Amino acid sequence: MCQRGGAGDVFVLRRLKHYCRAFNISIIAYCLMPNHYHLLVRQDGEQAAGLLPQCVFNSYTKAYNKRYQHSGTLFECRFQAKAIQSDSHLLHLCVYIHANPVKDGLVAAPEDWAYSNYREWINQRAGTLVDRVFVREHFGTPAEYRALVMDYLQARRRLPEELEAYLQKLAG
Repeated sequence: MCQRGGAGDVFVLRRLKHYCRAFNISIIAYCLMPNHYHLLVRQDGEQAAGLLPQCVFNSYTKAYNKRYQHSGTLFECRFQAKAIQSDSHLLHLCVYIHANPVKDGLVAAPEDWAYSNYREWINQRAGTLVDRVFVREHFGTPAEYRALVMDYLQARRRLPEELEAYLQKLAG
């Protein structure tokens, strides 16, 4: 896997944009971490949302193998797709995804991590992998969302028990 900031991240982001358009899938929140990726997506059309990571990472693997004369798989585990069960889970997952680089000690502030759409959420970058209507409807202003993420990081609050269990299932 490439280090953050490498050509691999740019490739993944380009493929995400391409397949989101092709499959009518919206990216809600994403974060590309050094050893894993978080993608929170919404299926807006008939194509299953699970096709998005499948196509993106199959494409990435083929390109990597061709470039580096490698063969076989690059990823240890199959991606995990889970349906969101409640609005509470949905809202907490957004915060969790964007806070991840800070929680893992990679950066001091979430806006310092270039490989998430947090900057789009708080209007610091004009990217296209964001649903601004979703952000406004669920979190209010960019300043309100930023305050929510910072509160989560500063307080290091535990997630609601059912969300903690859900995230453990994803990790495990």
